[in-house]
Amino acid sequence: MHESLQGATFHIEHVIPQCKDGHSDSNNLVLACPGCNLHKGSKITALDPATGEYVRLFHPLLQIWSEHFRFHGYQIEGSTAVGRATVTALNLNISRRQRIREVEEAFGLYPPVR
Repeated sequence: MHESLQGATFHIEHVIPQCKDGHSDSNNLVLACPGCNLHKGSKITALDPATGEYVRLFHPLLQIWSEHFRFHGYQIEGSTAVGRATVTALNLNISRRQRIREVEEAFGLYPPVR
């Protein structure tokens, strides 16, 4: 999404990290932007800022994005505990990412069509 103006450089990410018994197969590998991948690291859970409880991070192969997130201007908001924890853990709303979304909008790339 926010990499479209950056040359689409992605990392291959283990949703469940190998250090937590994740496998290197198509059921556990996704493309992730470098920022998301580096912020996620080996996490599989994160703190939901609304409840203070730890929940599983969003699983892009098993869960539907629109059930956990929504766009609000140039920010991504979590609409569930999973969404809120993922937004926070991956630092999805830092000013640089919001600026990228703003520029993408000028090119008709934001918000992305789902």
